[in-house]
Parts: sequence; structure tokens; C-alpha cells
Amino acid sequence: MAEAAGSAGGQRLDLWLWHARVARTRSACAALVAGGKVRVNGLRVEKPARPVRAGDVVTLSVGGARVIKVLGFAERRGSPADARLLYEELSGPEAT
Repeated sequence: MAEAAGSAGGQRLDLWLWHARVARTRSACAALVAGGKVRVNGLRVEKPARPVRAGDVVTLSVGGARVIKVLGFAERRGSPADARLLYEELSGPEAT
């Protein structure tokens, strides 16, 4: 399901967030980005089409700060277990 972390070019931020199951719909993911609730590598992003690449650090400001590191990409949305392979939780309740 998840592609290798070294995928060239990356993936649209809203699409990656949807594949990672950050929100239920892609439009909800795009709204998070457009609303200024998402940062990539410390910089606020307002365009859902901004590409993310493996190794990027994404900070979400939804119900508290959540920091995740992009590990890989998917071609389609999978199960929650598949989604968990796309990122590493750096902070928040699931960080280990």
C-alpha cells in the first residue's frame, strides 16, 4: 500500500492528509490547509496543492498541536493500519 519513502516529487498536501486519515474527506483536509491550521517544516501553508515529500514535518493545529513526520505515500486511501505507515507521530497522544 505505502510507497517507498523516497518517492520522487512527493504528493499534494491535502491528498496526503486524506490518505493519512487526518480528516474524513479530502475537502475537509483542504479546508484545514486553507484555514491556516497546517504547517510544513515550520511554515504555514494555505494552498492544499502544496507538495509534501518524505521527511517533511507536518504540524496540525486541530484540538491541540499534533506533529507528524511524512514517511511515505499511498496511491489510494486504505485502512487505518495502512494510513499509520505513512507517518511517524512526533508529538501528541500517540507519540512513543
